[in-house]
Amino acid sequence: MTFTTRLKEEISKLSNNELEVRCIIEAFLRYNSVIKDKITITIENASVTRFIYKYIKEIFSVNPKIIVRVQKRFRVKQIYILEINERVEYIKNIILDKYPLLDSDEEKIAFLKGSFLGIGNVSNPKTSGYHLEFILDKEKDAKYIAKLLNYFNLNAKVIKRNSKFITYIKMSECISDLIKMFRATNSLFEFEDTRIYRDHKNMVNRLNNCEIANQEKTIKSCLTQLDDIKYLEDNDLLVLVDEKMQIVINYRKKYPDVSMQELADIISMETNYKVGKSGINHHFRHLKKIKENHLKNKG
Repeated sequence: MTFTTRLKEEISKLSNNELEVRCIIEAFLRYNSVIKDKITITIENASVTRFIYKYIKEIFSVNPKIIVRVQKRFRVKQIYILEINERVEYIKNIILDKYPLLDSDEEKIAFLKGSFLGIGNVSNPKTSGYHLEFILDKEKDAKYIAKLLNYFNLNAKVIKRNSKFITYIKMSECISDLIKMFRATNSLFEFEDTRIYRDHKNMVNRLNNCEIANQEKTIKSCLTQLDDIKYLEDNDLLVLVDEKMQIVINYRKKYPDVSMQELADIISMETNYKVGKSGINHHFRHLKKIKENHLKNKG
């Protein structure tokens, strides 16, 4: 069972007041029905089907016909088709005449909830990036959904994908806020647990990558310093360095893998020469300058 399926099931099992139910059903029918001489609604989720069937029957005083089909493409699953043959014009006028007047936050959230039940999808937070979308046929409908989402500061955007228009949210915090608005507590906990785990894992990976990069930088720096020391030794240039630099050279040869900060700490503890990282760096810059001047003179 996908995360989207679990979320829709949880939403469909929540209690709603009469105003919320009407907004949910209106949004669901507006975006997930085919209206001709009859109204046809196709649903893949049994729990959502029960919810829609129950409240369509109550609100419009009709008896929808239920057809169950088995789809075998890719995987076997049941498809539920609701057909309404009564009061079609009456229902059509209500849901297609114009956009509903959603005065309160409660109505706006209920309309988004019904839209999500009909045309919404959310990616599995465990296996992919964060993405929640509404798939619509008309650009004006996509913009209307985006407007409702952005009323709640959910950073929704609209794009065209083939012949469809997609209203989507990418930020994990915004997806979490929308699930919270839907009052889907179990799905919210699952989403948040996964988000916390992934964020922690990403932070650990970044720290590891940073540590590896620092280690590589330290090794490269140590090799360069040892190469400079060897050049001075091979060309009898160590007579040009003072006593403090000689200490630094001897300890670098003794500890070829440590960072400059660690080398400074070791020298400060084991000798009378108290030096910091910047002092060590100064010595090796001077060492490099001696090498460069000698190469220049040779040239």
